[in-house]
Amino acid sequence: MRILVIGSGGREHALAWAIAKSPRCSKLYVAPGNGGTESFAENVPLDITDHAAVVAFAKASTIDFVVIGPDAPAVAGLGDDVRAAGFLCFGPSKAAAQLEGSKAFTKLICDEANVPTAAYGRFESEADALAYVRKQGAPIVIKADGLAAGKGVTVAMTLGEAEAAVRDCFSGAFGASGWTVVIEEFLEGEEASIFALCDGKSIVMLPSAQDHKRVGNGDTGPNTGGMGAYSPAPVITPEVAARIETQIIGPTVRRMAERGTPFTGVLFAGIMVTAEGPKLIEYNVRFGDPECQVLMMRLKSDTVDLLEATARGELERVTPEFSDEVALTVVLATEGYPVSPGKGSEIRGAEGLDSGTLQVFHAGTLHRDGRLIANGGRVLNVTALGSTVEEAQQRAYVAVDQIDWPQGFCRRDIGWRAVARERQG
Repeated sequence: MRILVIGSGGREHALAWAIAKSPRCSKLYVAPGNGGTESFAENVPLDITDHAAVVAFAKASTIDFVVIGPDAPAVAGLGDDVRAAGFLCFGPSKAAAQLEGSKAFTKLICDEANVPTAAYGRFESEADALAYVRKQGAPIVIKADGLAAGKGVTVAMTLGEAEAAVRDCFSGAFGASGWTVVIEEFLEGEEASIFALCDGKSIVMLPSAQDHKRVGNGDTGPNTGGMGAYSPAPVITPEVAARIETQIIGPTVRRMAERGTPFTGVLFAGIMVTAEGPKLIEYNVRFGDPECQVLMMRLKSDTVDLLEATARGELERVTPEFSDEVALTVVLATEGYPVSPGKGSEIRGAEGLDSGTLQVFHAGTLHRDGRLIANGGRVLNVTALGSTVEEAQQRAYVAVDQIDWPQGFCRRDIGWRAVARERQG
């Protein structure tokens, strides 16, 4: 198959890397790709917001299969336009992608399908939202309704933080995404990421992962797109996983089909494991970033087989196989991230580290005059396998310390919860 992967981040590098290992992939393009994907695929400088240009390239290059990586193209309906042009596509319809594109829509689906989630209010007026926050008190969670590059959620521990977050939304900090605000109760518990392949009717659950959203060690500082992850997440026991499938993912997929907007692709559920059981925090309609990196490191099955079966509505014929090993990824970001990351600094020592137990996935990188250059906030994802979380963690940080990049930084405690559990026995 001639395959086109849409996107340019660490998630897309990991997806493309896994796809490239399949004997079924005869030619691989990544649009626009990054400094890592160009080592094994052909990067294409397409504007992925221009759906007509994507379709034209697919026709000119006789593409057999399009794989959509990021959230924005999915929510904008790229999958619909690609399929309308006659191409097989992994990714949801625009209607189904509302599960990520609108937090208020997700709450509606939760209400209709009786999915356990946080109590909430939905507001289109700053005054009403502020009155609700003052009535509920803190801690409380403020969410811009639409896409905000992973930065539209504030977990406010004080009333002042909550009021500031509401004002940010309505003052245009997130553009049109913030004109509607969802305000939720603060859930106590441990968070995890759950993924399921969905073909509109069937679901196949994938392994769990745990992300690290805060920028600083000890889960301090502002939220980010994710500073690291590991898989599997010990908090997702077999019993908890079964409850998530039967009480959250399954009812959602059934309700979406009943509404005439069946969900196809990968459904990513942010879950809080509370004293009352698992509750949905939010849905995303793509693989997580950086969770995709650890899932792809553990995946032993043919990636093309899994993605194609999902796209064709034939999930019942595949059973994915994953390594029993733990995968852990550490994100290296540019100083100033997530507020004002710089660009243009040179990175040395990142290439040539890959091995059977280690992969350096690229996110915001490009090559210029033979040098590897930082070109974004999150730049590299150093990803390792190990028999335990601690072993994977040690291997990842040994590799991190071989990278010469004074303008970069990372958290030094990725996987800390699981390492603590392992040490307790």
